[in-house]
Amino acid sequence: MHINKMKKTVAGLSIFSNVILSLLKIFAGIATGSLSIISEAIHSLSDFAASILTFFSVVKSSQPADNDHPYGHGKYEDMSGFIEGFLIILASLFIIYEAIKKIILGIHPETENTLGIMVMSVAVVMNIIVSSLLFAVAKKSNSISLYADGEHLRTDVFSSLGVLIGLVLIKITGHAVLDPIIALFVAAFIYRAGYTISKRALMHLLDYSLPKEDIEKIKEIVNEFHGSVKLKENSIKARQIGPSTDIDLILQFPGDTPICACHNICDEIEKRIQTIYINSSISIHSEPICYNNNCQDNCEKVK
Repeated sequence: MHINKMKKTVAGLSIFSNVILSLLKIFAGIATGSLSIISEAIHSLSDFAASILTFFSVVKSSQPADNDHPYGHGKYEDMSGFIEGFLIILASLFIIYEAIKKIILGIHPETENTLGIMVMSVAVVMNIIVSSLLFAVAKKSNSISLYADGEHLRTDVFSSLGVLIGLVLIKITGHAVLDPIIALFVAAFIYRAGYTISKRALMHLLDYSLPKEDIEKIKEIVNEFHGSVKLKENSIKARQIGPSTDIDLILQFPGDTPICACHNICDEIEKRIQTIYINSSISIHSEPICYNNNCQDNCEKVK
């Protein structure tokens, strides 16, 4: 299956699963009066909104470059990831507010938790399956929006599991105060995930450089041609734009190197870099190594 079709398929699956889980959790939360289940329903609603954004961003980012977007549409995915993270943070803050209010006011309704236990069990299994698919396709396509959606659902796996364990404990011990306490732990976990997603997406939007280890990999590839070419010091510029990587570098060649030879070496370096960064745009500028002042003078005369 073509990678863009795979991205749209898993994004659509995420929407479907979030709709089902949101409805189930809302029903169970209202029926049982459990804040921890209601907090999970809010979490799933934020997941649903995020999955809609993901689907939209995947569709837009897959469009080719045009006159209005000569560098492509990849930043739609970065913007989607940032908004998704922000939605997660808002959901967590609301849950914290409601949980603290219930603890302070002592509102701990005695409820039958069997329904909640069943719904949370279904949520854990569904989210494990869908998040695994999202991560697999995100890794293949280097899609931050699918990654963010996968993180969204992975937090839902752990938070749903926490609520499930809490509901079982409430059923065994009869201590309903555990419900808002569990909700607080869930909210803290959700907040951390939202912060991580937003931070990563914002780094991409602000054209933050690739990690140092990635820059070193590019240097290692150029160094394989030692003797024929030299990487100009501090000349590598690399950033992430949605699912693609944008890399610029300057290579220096001996002044007597034929243009064709320079071109062939640049092509080979580009191919090797693309074996690591499959979906990448690479721009290489070549210039002569000026060994002495005469060479530099000659370059200035040509200008």
